[in-house]
This record gives sequence, C-alpha cells and structure tokens, in this order.
Amino acid sequence: MKTIDTYNFNGQKAIIRVDFNVPIKDGIITDDTRIRAALPTIQKILNDGGAVVLMSHLGRPKGGPEEKYSLKPVAVHLQKLLPNKIHFVEDCIGPKALEAKTRLNFGEVLLLENLRFHKEEEAGDEMFSRDLASGMDVYVNDAFGTAHRAHASTTIIAQFFPNNKMFGYLMEKELAAMDKVLHNAESPSLAIIGGAKVSSKIEVIENLLSRVDTMIIGGGMAFTFFKAMGKNIGKSLVEDDHLETARKIMHKAKERGIELLLPIDSLNASEFSNDAQTNITNIDNIPSDMMGLDIGPKTIDLFDNIIRSSKTILWNGPMGVFEMEKFMKGTLEIAKSIAKATEEGAFSLVGGGDSVAAVNQFNLENKISYVSTGGGAMLEYMEGKVLPGVAAIRS
Repeated sequence: MKTIDTYNFNGQKAIIRVDFNVPIKDGIITDDTRIRAALPTIQKILNDGGAVVLMSHLGRPKGGPEEKYSLKPVAVHLQKLLPNKIHFVEDCIGPKALEAKTRLNFGEVLLLENLRFHKEEEAGDEMFSRDLASGMDVYVNDAFGTAHRAHASTTIIAQFFPNNKMFGYLMEKELAAMDKVLHNAESPSLAIIGGAKVSSKIEVIENLLSRVDTMIIGGGMAFTFFKAMGKNIGKSLVEDDHLETARKIMHKAKERGIELLLPIDSLNASEFSNDAQTNITNIDNIPSDMMGLDIGPKTIDLFDNIIRSSKTILWNGPMGVFEMEKFMKGTLEIAKSIAKATEEGAFSLVGGGDSVAAVNQFNLENKISYVSTGGGAMLEYMEGKVLPGVAAIRS
C-alpha cells in the first residue's frame, strides 16, 4: 500500500478528503483545530511540487445549497494559515469545478464547495464520485471522522484511483493509535468506558474485553450494572432493558479473567441541577429520592491507582455530568490521572465527543499520547467493525 511519505507528488494533482466541519459564527471560524490538523498532509503535497484540491462537508444542509453551510469562510481562514495561493469554487462538481481544477497551478490549493449540497454525496453515488475524481491524479483520505460512512468522497471515489490512493497523516496517526490499543497494547492495559448509556457502548465493551487486562465502567451506565446486581441506586439513570446485558458483560469479564471495576462511592443530587442539594454515599446505598451524578472521592482514588499503574490506556466517556461544575470533579481527576500516567511512560488514547471535550476544557490535550478526532468512527473501529473509508484505501 502506498503511503503519503513514500509517494512523490511532484507534478501531481491530489484530491484530499478533509474534515473541515468546523464551527462558524457570523462568517468567522471559532475553532480551527480540524483545519490545522490537515495542514501537514496539505503541506507535504505542496512541498513535493504538487497541487491540492480539498473537499469536505459542513453541517447538515437539507436539499441543496445554504449560505450558512458554505465553505467560503474556510477558504478565507486557510489563506491565513498557508502562504500558498488558496482558491475557492462555488460547487464541487460540474463545469465550474472542473475548470477550477484544470486551471490550478502546482503549489496552489483549491477548496471545493460543501459536498453535502448534493444528495449524491451521502448516497455514495458513483457518477458523483467520478465527477469528484475528474482531472485528479491521486486520492488522499485524511478525514477519519467520516471514515465510518460509505459516502462518495470517503469511499466510492477510491475506485477511480486503484494505484494512487492513500491515507493522509491524520488518518495514519488515528489508525496507528487505535491499532496500538487493539492489537499491540503493552500490559497492564486499561479501558475506561463512561457516559450515560450501556446500550451505546455494548459492542465496544464486548470487543475490548478480549483485548485489555482491566476495564473501568463509570458515568451513568454504571448504575445499570448496580441495578443488575440488585443494589439500591435511588433515582439514578438506569436502562432497565439492559440489565441482562450488564450481567452478561460481568460474567464474560469474570470468565476471561478481566478485572471489571465499578465506582464504590457516588456524589448524589436531589435533582439534575447545578444548584441541587448533594451528598456522598456508597454507590449501592443512594437515597431513594436522589440520583448519582458523579463518582465520589474513594472512587477517584481507586481509579487513580489503577490508571497510574497501567501502560496502555483507552478512555471513552465521562465519569459524571461534567458539563455542570458541581459534578465535574470525577471526570477532571480521571483526565489528570491519565495525563500523569502518560508523563510516566504510558500510552494513552482519548476519544469520543465528551471525553475529548473534557480533555480540551481542562487544557490537558498536550499531555495525552493521542486525542482522536473521530467520535463515531473511533467507536465503530473499537467495536471491531471494518470502516468503509479505511477499507477503500487498504483494499
């Protein structure tokens, strides 16, 4: 398989699928993390003497072009980040787009308009994919966040470049980080799975049970496990239709010799509010009129010891309602423990919207080995699924 490092882009026009689905307010980009993440791939091609055509989606436009979802502000912002000439064309296929590609000089960048202004993008339409590929010499996929979708620009287009397709640097790093956890983890290895619902993480938990030494279950989903054991969880969040799922997971962990750890104490509140009355109790003795909204101090200490003694750490999902200041501490302390373990030589991978948001909120992103950019894509990869965008390059 060709790689971006071994390929010479001199005299080549490369079309790159990037993830420029960024927040824009009044025409201004408020967080350019995703744009900056794509720069190394863009710069490699330009430095080789190639030309770059960028394609991305933005938001969820309904049934055609909408000004608020135009990528034009992204082109303006990109020009601030790169010294090279940046062009923008107001479509991604058709005569205008083809002419812009044809006129593009080597050393320059062309950004196509939002792919999702055409319904054929999400439908994975072959003719649409052919139009995207027209005039191009090489295809690079650097959008891990959409790799789990079999869309035209992420998957179908690759068939038009049978010998000239590869991952960009960002995709390479994402896959290397996840493969390290899934296939090459140094022991002791640990998965920390949190969030509200067991139902959204069943397949991840089951796949990881054969790949880690220890698993921590935290967040709202822990209460489904406690209720499955007949414990008193008060008014805490519970999925009654997944009690048997929780029992099966605990049984499987025991069968495989995996240590499955649950919280031992809980910060409870009378209502789902930052102003609510709170108390701390053992996790299996929550008052009937209260709900657990964060892990307690004994749990924080227990989890810290496990994290600090691990060599490979995966974290997906918060320990409590970290968006509210009163219930933030558990998630913050877990993030700090992972940062300390990383400093002491562990490999850490953090993924999933809430975990990434927490790491960024606490300014710890530079103290984690790898912070994944793809929420849904990462979850599906961790479930052991084949991602269409990955298979299209590897096949």
